[in-house]
Amino acid sequence: MKHYNFDEIIERRGTDCVKYDMLEDYFGNSEALPLWVADTDFRVPDFIMNALNERMNHEILAYSYRPESYYKAIINWMDRKHGWKINKEMITSSPGVVSGVTMLIMALSEPGDKVIVQPPVYFPFFTSIKGSGRKMVENPLMIKDGRYTFDFENLLQIIDSQTRLLILCSPHNPGGMVWTREELEDLSRICTDNGIVIISDEIHADLVFTGNKHIPIPMVSEKVAMNSAVLMAASKTFNVAGLSTAFVIIPNKKLRVKYERVLHTVHIDSGNIFGNIATEAALHDGHDWLSQLMIYLEDNYNFLETFITQRMPKIKIMKPEATFLVWLDLTAYNLSEKELAKRLIEGGIAINKGSIFGTGGEGYFRLNIGCPRAVLEEGLIKIEKALRNV
Repeated sequence: MKHYNFDEIIERRGTDCVKYDMLEDYFGNSEALPLWVADTDFRVPDFIMNALNERMNHEILAYSYRPESYYKAIINWMDRKHGWKINKEMITSSPGVVSGVTMLIMALSEPGDKVIVQPPVYFPFFTSIKGSGRKMVENPLMIKDGRYTFDFENLLQIIDSQTRLLILCSPHNPGGMVWTREELEDLSRICTDNGIVIISDEIHADLVFTGNKHIPIPMVSEKVAMNSAVLMAASKTFNVAGLSTAFVIIPNKKLRVKYERVLHTVHIDSGNIFGNIATEAALHDGHDWLSQLMIYLEDNYNFLETFITQRMPKIKIMKPEATFLVWLDLTAYNLSEKELAKRLIEGGIAINKGSIFGTGGEGYFRLNIGCPRAVLEEGLIKIEKALRNV
């Protein structure tokens, strides 16, 4: 087995990347250490780059399609990683998970219909709903035993005859929860009983820590499979988000036809030739690389937990069960989020404010541990100095 070096520090400034080259625009400090955008600082694995380079040797980049091997890679990955048996007919496409969520909203509801979100949650969902002329309804998550869980009592109260969809973030971003089978069963039961289709963003499905098991929402039951759509991509796992390629799995043919009608209408169904190639290579050859990545990420989390517990005990950590994101509660400092953010950026560290994730996020910050250990340590030291004497 090849050994991959996740300690390697790669210079990313000057490559037109959002994470580094837009620090001035977003934070007003171009020299800050960026632990914010949800991509990683790890080199794209060689088997993906080799596949891309091989295609680049043919100097015509014309219209293309997805070959049978592309679908086979997805089918085999779902079976091996998640025990989910799917077929080619279930698989369709999108340039990205968020654009897929938006098209599903457009396909499966009408302007004025209600769409449920569960904040604090990945904030692009908000614009997907509001921008398509739907009404966003909140079902805020609850904290129980140090982790988020669903508030079913509130969910039942907010559902009415105009409620059409629920957007699930699974695993959860920013909290890092891997929803249990019981949680998913209870949530699905309420949705199916009330005719609400579940749109499930499962882009972090492969980034699950030891002791947890991701369950794709259609695996809850056949009834749920007929009432849900799943969006996934290689982008977070293999650091290829810039190739703008995702895949959508919709077991119910009627729902899939509605979705593909929107997809074809906006003429984006053929996709990105290099995104397709990278996705196939990642899912065909990525198992060993991913196993090593997860060991490294777990070690990064353990390093962070020890550092914060020993040197910044006021910070409460919501222990992630998946993702390379850590949700930090800074409310014990008794400062406004604005003041905390000001101290952090002046201290040279850029991380996401919790309020952008909606209700319940105020006073929290999201930190990205998808980086070399030395970078993570530097970032934690900067946070410690920024909050010293507070």
